[in-house]
Amino acid sequence: MGTGNAATGAVDIGGTKIAVGVIDATGKVLARSETPTAARDGFEAALTRIVTLLAATRERAGVELCGIGIGCTGPVIPRTGEIGKADFLPGWEGCNLVARLAAQSGLRVALENDADAAALGELRWGAGRGLQSLICVTVGTGIGGGIIVNGALYRGVGGAHPEIGHHVIDDSGPLCYCGARGCWEALACGPAIAAHALREAPADYPHRAGLTTARLCDLARQGDAVASREIARAGRYLGIGIANLVTLYTPEAIVLSGGVMDSAELLMPAIREVVRNNCTQVPAADVALLPAALGSDAPLIGAGAAWWHRYEGGQRPC
Repeated sequence: MGTGNAATGAVDIGGTKIAVGVIDATGKVLARSETPTAARDGFEAALTRIVTLLAATRERAGVELCGIGIGCTGPVIPRTGEIGKADFLPGWEGCNLVARLAAQSGLRVALENDADAAALGELRWGAGRGLQSLICVTVGTGIGGGIIVNGALYRGVGGAHPEIGHHVIDDSGPLCYCGARGCWEALACGPAIAAHALREAPADYPHRAGLTTARLCDLARQGDAVASREIARAGRYLGIGIANLVTLYTPEAIVLSGGVMDSAELLMPAIREVVRNNCTQVPAADVALLPAALGSDAPLIGAGAAWWHRYEGGQRPC
């Protein structure tokens, strides 16, 4: 099969759900299904469900697969295919997704951290098409990202994935589960923004019940003073983290995604101001700040892109 008709299986493993699909060579999702992660039921149970859904989605798509790409939450070891110690996947550490899926399918399999997979998806089929360097930042229930340098994923020592959400912004800030105080995620992810608003709002603030960052953004659009103050604060902290990335890496673009960035029109003015004021030693004006282009299927498309990125070079993938 030539690459024009090629398709890959794609598996996106998160703490709550596993999405499985088929992605063609243009990044289009041909078929998809979901199942609860149910991590405490064990790795073997999840593997069985993944294999079953891959077969079903391939049949619905009506194609043969070149291979299978996986994006997985938490630390993974791409070169071996093993899952690291992920809080969301208790008991899965050391399990080898790549080896097991390859044995069951007879196909080549590639595994990446889900944030790295998302970056590869945006590089190949999204906002980063045609670029050689970019950082894809996801701001949602946490803050994560993938770094592309010279068209390839940046990997740390031993292939480690850099945790950009845990670089420290304010060491007098709130304690994060990672053990640091004031890391970027602890200050500017969705739950952190809402938690700070609840701590700082007056006791009689009428919107306390079920307050989320999405609700804060809606209230800020309506002119609510408390919400406007909190969203401005969030934009400033998001800007500091992004400015640090600009100063350290000066990529061609930083691609922004995740639920918090659905309200980019409220946050981007503060982000751009901080970048402009803080990044005086690098050509910050040449670093594009772009919205992600792949939408809600970005993690699944990224999983497919992880396979293409791994196996496209050298031999034909199909």
